[in-house]
Amino acid sequence: MNDIRTGTAEVPGATLHYETRGTGPVLLLIPGGSGDAGIFDGMAAELADRYTVVSYDPRCFSRSRADSAPSGQRVEVHSGDARRILDLVARPGEPTAVLGTSSGAIVAMDLLTRFPDPPRLVIAHEPPSVELLPDAAQHRAMFREVRETYLRDGVAAAVGVLAAGTSDGDSTSEPAEPPPHTEAVDRMVANMPIFLEHILAQFTAHVPDLDALSSRADRLVLAAGRESAGQLLRRPAELIAQRTGAGFAEFPGGHVGATERPAEFAAALHRTLDAQPAR
Repeated sequence: MNDIRTGTAEVPGATLHYETRGTGPVLLLIPGGSGDAGIFDGMAAELADRYTVVSYDPRCFSRSRADSAPSGQRVEVHSGDARRILDLVARPGEPTAVLGTSSGAIVAMDLLTRFPDPPRLVIAHEPPSVELLPDAAQHRAMFREVRETYLRDGVAAAVGVLAAGTSDGDSTSEPAEPPPHTEAVDRMVANMPIFLEHILAQFTAHVPDLDALSSRADRLVLAAGRESAGQLLRRPAELIAQRTGAGFAEFPGGHVGATERPAEFAAALHRTLDAQPAR
């Protein structure tokens, strides 16, 4: 059930690497940050017994190829990429589900509202949509500082600014164990410069269409990690759920719970999917 089948998807300006596992209804997993399809490897066995689990390397990342330099990354282009993947792997009219994490959650919400025949369910786990917050200017400036720090001082310094800016000064939680060294981790590290320069500030500045999300609130669940209480990146999920009438679910772990606690995260994902009515 966990055998990986790979393919490529031609999209405007890029060729995307994607992976499928298992059988059953399509469940598309959209990575966030500098991650690619590999960040979901730990959850695959827990999901592929009931779903055709699909993920991909976003354009400019890892095994996907772009036809031009990575400047000018836009949320709507990335949601178009996700839609193309769905169109390739799902049968016409087949109900599908989507999980997006972090910046991938921003893409997932845009996918829900931008296209006809939307997925049966979109789960948006901690989208960093800080422009919706009352103190947006402060966070916008922080994300710009992260980008500028990267350009001036490199990846490690920029990641330090990002960690400080998203913790809201909360030092009560234990630091996460570093992930085991894998090829997927190596690819994430290699992708980090593109993420810091061309995606982080740009995607966090994107303003989700709350009216459009409200019109499809029955197809949307916002999610956040239990260990994210008091953290900046939990607040947009709570606000979007309140403003749109969408569901809200707590998942194990923190902002990167899908990689920190993959089996528990997959179990929570199963429960969330099972709780939604069939369409």
